[in-house]
Amino acid sequence: MKKTIVLFAALSLSANMNAQNYWKKGMKQGKVILTSQKSNEKFAKKSNAVFTDFPQPKETDVCVFVDPDFKYQKLIGIGGAITDASAEVFAKIPKEKQKEFIEAYYGKSGIGYNVVRTNMNSCDFSSDTYTYVKDNDESLKSFDVKHDEQYKIPLIKLAQKAIDPKDFKFYFSPWSPPAWMKTNNNMLKGGKLLDKYYQVWANYYVKFIQEYEKRNIPVWGLTIQNEPMAVQTWESCLYTADEEAKFLKENLGPTLWKNNYRDKKVIIWDHNRDLMYQRATTTLQDPETSKYASGIGYHWYETWNNKSQLFDNLAETHKAFPDKFLIFTEGCKEQFDFSKIYDVSLGELYGRNMINDFNKGTSAWTDWNILLDEKGGPNHVGNFCFAPIIYDSRTKELHYTYEYYYIGHISKYVKPNAQRVGTSTNKDFLLSTSFLNESGELVVVVMNEGDADTDFNLWIEGKSSKLAAPAHSIQTIVL
Repeated sequence: MKKTIVLFAALSLSANMNAQNYWKKGMKQGKVILTSQKSNEKFAKKSNAVFTDFPQPKETDVCVFVDPDFKYQKLIGIGGAITDASAEVFAKIPKEKQKEFIEAYYGKSGIGYNVVRTNMNSCDFSSDTYTYVKDNDESLKSFDVKHDEQYKIPLIKLAQKAIDPKDFKFYFSPWSPPAWMKTNNNMLKGGKLLDKYYQVWANYYVKFIQEYEKRNIPVWGLTIQNEPMAVQTWESCLYTADEEAKFLKENLGPTLWKNNYRDKKVIIWDHNRDLMYQRATTTLQDPETSKYASGIGYHWYETWNNKSQLFDNLAETHKAFPDKFLIFTEGCKEQFDFSKIYDVSLGELYGRNMINDFNKGTSAWTDWNILLDEKGGPNHVGNFCFAPIIYDSRTKELHYTYEYYYIGHISKYVKPNAQRVGTSTNKDFLLSTSFLNESGELVVVVMNEGDADTDFNLWIEGKSSKLAAPAHSIQTIVL
């Protein structure tokens, strides 16, 4: 059986040095931090990593090769969605646990989240179906986000307060327009936006931005439509690639620019990797449409439970549109089962996707709900899922799943504006990615989800450190 590895390594490197100069400075030891299922350790400090001369590995040597001189995309950030469900659960947590939770994600000792996504109008992870306007109010004079002020906005502001203002990235996505704007007169089960309401719906985005920014929550960006090819039992709305392009070119883009929101990052697609290339090449083929778009968003649900996923579609899209950033906008483990919240496979799902996504050109990565309850909700259509942190309302306990730690071994060490650098392995069972932080920290990520302990060489410019990767483990090495 092949062994697949998950390991996370961080190396300090002066931003003005190349790798050879780095070794001339004589810095040859580094701290090792470990999360291991086998030993049940989480972010545990281990023995130092020591580098020695190792000019030419043999084919039989297991290696991860890193070259900081080859630089690629910069990281916008990593984070998760503050949905109605997450905010409602948070409100039930005792005050001291609330402080612990905010620190765990956004604080100085936490895992470094700086990206926040939320839903405009209700989604499946809401307790009810709602909009911000009265029926048939085409003028939007009744527009009011009072619904969000009870739970969502207070939690968003707590996260915002804990994040460095220069790094805070807040964006939103609609799951459905109000029912009266749609062909099926229903926010649920698909349907399309009626042609006569294209402009009204574009105005709706502007209203949402205005109301949130009145509350001192700066909006960084927005996606046009969550999952525009899915007829769901919950809130959903369909667009073909041509329809999405038409709405962006003729309505949403001009309306944002006219209202001095030219700086808002508009993200197209916001669905799975499977149709990503077709959507991007179709939606953005007209320069007059493309000029309004900044990014291309995607999810992982097309094959999330398979190890062989459609990562190459990211690479093709990135090559076709190097001026547009790629952003993972949503993913989670579905089919919630409380008895499995401490299963390491939850973390490995995240490690596998994050490493491959970044290697294929992704610049931002957003998990789904940051918090759910012991049922995997609340959810008004029974679509219960896992989250990195689960709150058990019966015992008043916060449960930190392996999702939290696997994400954290990247997000805690790879900082906003870090630049991905050259990385390769000489064995097909190794997955690896690397980033160079602005401070000079080089963060090398290697993933091991195999059942066997494995030794490997972390090799940089003729120097190597022999490292042990326990089965089902994550490590971070900081030089």
